[in-house]
Amino acid sequence: MRQYRQNTAEGAFSILTLDDDPIMTSTIQAYFQRSGYRVDVENDPQQAIERIRRGHYDILLLDFLMTPICGDQVVEQIRQFNHDIFIILLTGHKSMAPPIKTIRALDIQGYYEKSDRFDQLELLVESCVKSIRQMRTIRSYKDGLSAIMDSLPLIHDLRSMEHITDSILHTASSLLPCANVVLTLDAEHYSPAFPSETGARFSSRAAGDGFSALTSQEAEDLMAQLEGKSSLVLDRQLVLPLVDGEQHQIGLLTILLREPPKYDQIQLMEVFSRQASSAICNARLHALVQEKNHKLDQAYSQLQSGYLEMISTMRRVVDAKDAYTRGHSDRVSFYALQIARKLGRDPAYCERVRVAGLFHDVGKLSIPDDILLKNGKLTAQEYDVIKTHPRNGAELLSVISQFRPILPAILSHHERIDGCGYPDGLQGEDIPEEARIIAVADTFDAMTSDRQYRKSLSFQQAMEELERSKGTQLDAHITEVFQSLALDPEFWTKMREEIQDRAPRQAVPDFSSSTGGPA
Repeated sequence: MRQYRQNTAEGAFSILTLDDDPIMTSTIQAYFQRSGYRVDVENDPQQAIERIRRGHYDILLLDFLMTPICGDQVVEQIRQFNHDIFIILLTGHKSMAPPIKTIRALDIQGYYEKSDRFDQLELLVESCVKSIRQMRTIRSYKDGLSAIMDSLPLIHDLRSMEHITDSILHTASSLLPCANVVLTLDAEHYSPAFPSETGARFSSRAAGDGFSALTSQEAEDLMAQLEGKSSLVLDRQLVLPLVDGEQHQIGLLTILLREPPKYDQIQLMEVFSRQASSAICNARLHALVQEKNHKLDQAYSQLQSGYLEMISTMRRVVDAKDAYTRGHSDRVSFYALQIARKLGRDPAYCERVRVAGLFHDVGKLSIPDDILLKNGKLTAQEYDVIKTHPRNGAELLSVISQFRPILPAILSHHERIDGCGYPDGLQGEDIPEEARIIAVADTFDAMTSDRQYRKSLSFQQAMEELERSKGTQLDAHITEVFQSLALDPEFWTKMREEIQDRAPRQAVPDFSSSTGGPA
């Protein structure tokens, strides 16, 4: 057994195997149960459909040729009510498998030619398990961000400090499987929300079972260890700093988990701790507002920046996954904004285009690394996975109302004028103009940036490719607007000044010739 399989029990992955041959289902069940999976068997297709309807299974292994209905008919019925289960078809011979078109239409993850060995089937199942793990992580992170967004009205409602800290404790407890949460504030930098009768420097408020308030020495030690860090992991304990607007530590949020925290859980709680810090600071400022009204605007400004920071965190995660595309979103945002301005669009429209450019690739969070970072040509199946990122990005951002106006641009930035794009095959002016703008900016930057699977084009080559793409892939008028901008030396000077990031050298034309154009 491969070591990879030793961790399957941790995620409680379940398999239903369907075949009208009881010997085959029993054999598969025995094989995969030894690998740590929970495996149920079914020999009746209709009964299998009902079991999936009533229960939960991660993976379905089913025979293609069965009676009274074949495997593709079973899948067709299942897909009417379940789009999450991963499905692998088993065939007696490759020639008996359904057409590729049918496999794609029914969202079948693969097929396996039966033999007396299950190595290839095992690899297919492990691939499904990896994808399920990744989708669980993404869904958990998305649900966590949504929960944080739902909690913002409570922790930012500027009521009493006791009410706000209780809301922080309640939200933190709901985000992770934890035993207890303790919020500790430092009176040296912050007037405590719950004054200590003993006059101690630190005071605490807690939720959960088996907690104890930090002593002054424990709090000081933890704050010293947190200096310059966004979190601290001590076995099952996750410690997060609470800081004010000048980055002075005003306290700690300590969470005792039931097991050591995972990377995505740490990232989620770092976002929340910044929101908690902002909420506590806002509450303090609101109290001062009663004496100094000018502090009120600062409180609301911190709240608004918190919304943007959450999404920026997701964008940075995307950039961090692939060093070759780092800075890509910033450049696309800049190009798109300049196009929108050149088109004479109003400031609100231009801001939508700018933000859409920043987050147009956020859906790549859901793409497995072995596909996203592949050093070579993608297979058709891998490319189909890549093509899910616009819809995934739109779904991920849709939980935040402030970003819903940019969803059409996110969803449609890979549509083509000739209708051959994705995900919806829109054509011409049916494609939102913001998406057509992003498409031109994205295409140019992709061509002039080095990737792990190819070298970049020169500026002249990229401009020629844009010319060839007019009216087929790209909007002709928007492309011409960008081409005119790209031939202006001030355009590149402004780019370096505004995003403080030099464009790829090969993207910038040489204006040193006497004609003023690229050499």
